[in-house]
Amino acid sequence: MPLLLALIIVPIIEIALFIQVGGAIGLWPTIAIVIATAVLGSVMLRSQGAGAMRDLQRSMSGGGDPGKALANGAMILVSGVLLLTPGFFTDGIGFALLLPPVRAAIIRWGVRRFSGSVHVSGFSASVQPGAPRPPADGDVIDGDWKTLDDDAPSGPPGPPNGWTRPPE
Repeated sequence: MPLLLALIIVPIIEIALFIQVGGAIGLWPTIAIVIATAVLGSVMLRSQGAGAMRDLQRSMSGGGDPGKALANGAMILVSGVLLLTPGFFTDGIGFALLLPPVRAAIIRWGVRRFSGSVHVSGFSASVQPGAPRPPADGDVIDGDWKTLDDDAPSGPPGPPNGWTRPPE
């Protein structure tokens, strides 16, 4: 029901604001403002989104709780959608969501509001023993090999290590 109300009320607010602003400053300045807010919003969104991604990667690699970083990223995504939607009301909400103090206040409110209904006991990430790991520089080299010297032992020396296969 709240979503239905938002889908009815928000366009009415936007139309009213377009009429008021357009009547006060004219058609072309109104269109210029809408385009300028979309461009400015996309620039801010790119920088804020990159920061949110770095925070998420840092929390994941450190084994910490990624909840706050995910919530920030989700609000930045919603902000981007609102900023790309033409309108003064949605732009105002979108710019507000790009402000870190506003996002922090919404996260605090959400934690208080939903703390009793959702419980996460912990988060961990690990690599299983024996699982092959990608090379450190990120390049993967795939290839086959065969023994060219018949006098050489069949198979690589030592125990299998994820990069070698045991002799067949």
